[in-house]
Amino acid sequence: MPPPPPLLLLAALVAAAARPGCEFGGSLAATCVDLQLRTCGDAAYNHTTFPTPLQHWSREAVEASSEYILLSVLHQLLEGQCNPDLRLLGCAVLAPRCEGGRVRRPCRHICEGLREACQPAFDAIDMAWPYFLDCHRYFKREDEGCYDPLEKLRGGLEADEALPSGLPPTFIRFSHHSYAQMARVLRRTAARCAHVARTYSIGRSFDGRDLLVIEFSSRPGQHELMEPEVKLIGNIHGNEVAGREMLIYLTQYLCSEYLLGNPRIQRLLNTTRIHLLPSMNPDGYEVAAAEGAGYNGWTSGRQNAQNLDLNRNFPDLTSEYYRLVGTRSARSDHIPIPEHYWWGKVAPETKAIMKWMQTIPFVLSASLHGGDLVVSYPFDFSKHPQEEKMFSPTPDEKMFKLLSRAYAEVHPMMMDRSENRCGGNFLKRGSIINGADWYSFTGGMSDFNYLHSNCFEITVELGCVKFPPEEALYTLWQHNKESLLNFVETVHRGIKGVVMDKYGKPVKNARILVKGIRHDITTAPDGDYWRLLPPGTHIVIAQAPGYARVIKKVIIPSRMKRAGRVDFILQPLRVGPKNFLPGLRRTGPHDSLGGASPLGEGTEANPDPLRARRQPSAGGSKPWWWSYFTSLSSHRPRWLLKY
Repeated sequence: MPPPPPLLLLAALVAAAARPGCEFGGSLAATCVDLQLRTCGDAAYNHTTFPTPLQHWSREAVEASSEYILLSVLHQLLEGQCNPDLRLLGCAVLAPRCEGGRVRRPCRHICEGLREACQPAFDAIDMAWPYFLDCHRYFKREDEGCYDPLEKLRGGLEADEALPSGLPPTFIRFSHHSYAQMARVLRRTAARCAHVARTYSIGRSFDGRDLLVIEFSSRPGQHELMEPEVKLIGNIHGNEVAGREMLIYLTQYLCSEYLLGNPRIQRLLNTTRIHLLPSMNPDGYEVAAAEGAGYNGWTSGRQNAQNLDLNRNFPDLTSEYYRLVGTRSARSDHIPIPEHYWWGKVAPETKAIMKWMQTIPFVLSASLHGGDLVVSYPFDFSKHPQEEKMFSPTPDEKMFKLLSRAYAEVHPMMMDRSENRCGGNFLKRGSIINGADWYSFTGGMSDFNYLHSNCFEITVELGCVKFPPEEALYTLWQHNKESLLNFVETVHRGIKGVVMDKYGKPVKNARILVKGIRHDITTAPDGDYWRLLPPGTHIVIAQAPGYARVIKKVIIPSRMKRAGRVDFILQPLRVGPKNFLPGLRRTGPHDSLGGASPLGEGTEANPDPLRARRQPSAGGSKPWWWSYFTSLSSHRPRWLLKY
């Protein structure tokens, strides 16, 4: 490339001297060239121009810049958060879009939205917001003719996919769904049933795919008093695809049957808030789908894009439970996440689930897998770690067996008496099994749900073929439809109610204890609670700091299908704090998920352990990532330093 004219060189030097404060003119005449930057190869456009707004005169100059190096490693620095959104946003500045001899500027509102969402991720590693992502300097308003630099992420997801002519809107296509097809089905279904459904994202996968959820409720987007919350999760292992498809079909079925006036479905959606996450591991699915049904290996695509098994990536709270349970006065429920957990590699998909659990008071959950035909329940980790197979029940063993049977006993193949069938070795157990009695492992999602929150989760193995052929999907749906509905309906077993003070004010984080079951649940912010319980007579206690405990005797008939209402009115204690009930306060580490401790007990949360270590010392030492950038480039990116 010939050197630029002297006047342009002078202008470049002046602009470079002013960096990081150079202006980015919009809609200027420019010479468009092919976009050849590898880090920006998936941008929504194919042509750029030089010089860039940062006064880089060639592709080589861009690639050697510290700004470009930052974009190339951003997903690693932020542990998958805001990826690939921030990278594409940065590419819109480092390699501006050029069309028809004109430069187009990205939209300011996109930049502002990302900054609000992603600033905490930069704060966590003690890094300043990059100067070239200044939303006012390098981005335009919509009325000035900007473009969306993230349009490719949404490309193909907004457009509807027409059904074959002559087919009713209730038609379900029993086929495998790509990520774009899955997103279209979920959004189309939510649009058809907008008064009872909505879609939302709980986060992004490591490769940047939205973890899309569809919610069904009489008031979508709102928690209603005493309405229980249920979640169903599929595809935690990318190559186990049956659960993904079952949940996609279930979304369409619930919407259609509600509109058709099915009384069972209308009652279910009007009394329950249901959240369906068809694919927790969309990146792994892409690997498995590339091989296809019948060709997929036993493990190809199982892990996420970081090569992490997501069902081994949750905090091991079961080991802590076994330690605490030997101490009489210690609480063994709502165990906080240990600080050392955050020193390991935590997948963005795992973190998204944990944040989700903090924002919604889930009562019941199921994780859908493949590879066998059985329902397993916690604990998944043996009470003797060296034992690979050992019956290791929770205090709620009876309830977990009831929940598991609710799925298995209406599943025709799980009840098939042939021992030669898939999963025949579980036949004598009724096709249900304690997880650790099957095989023991740590870091599972079901154990974490039970020990960290109020949520009871089971694991459903839908069949021995992990990636079934398309022709088998309709039969799979017929086998699992009733089981899925029956399981969700069991959230209405046990008791529910509201805990309030004598003035009628809700008491949040009050404890609900059941005598003989050493596992308490806590009330939601509105003071409401749900306690899954098997039939029988139970002594139930409500207590909270500063209040006298209230004890009630509850009888749950064996045929009772709806939760009985048991409210508690707590009277304030007349004594000082020294007489508060023991064990109610526990200082625990902050969960590093952007929220308070799950115990919600007013104790000051400890900072994120990673962030605590990465803060600069009083002597002014640089953050941990500084040496990486200075070793790769002679340009020291001091604009990344906050101090």
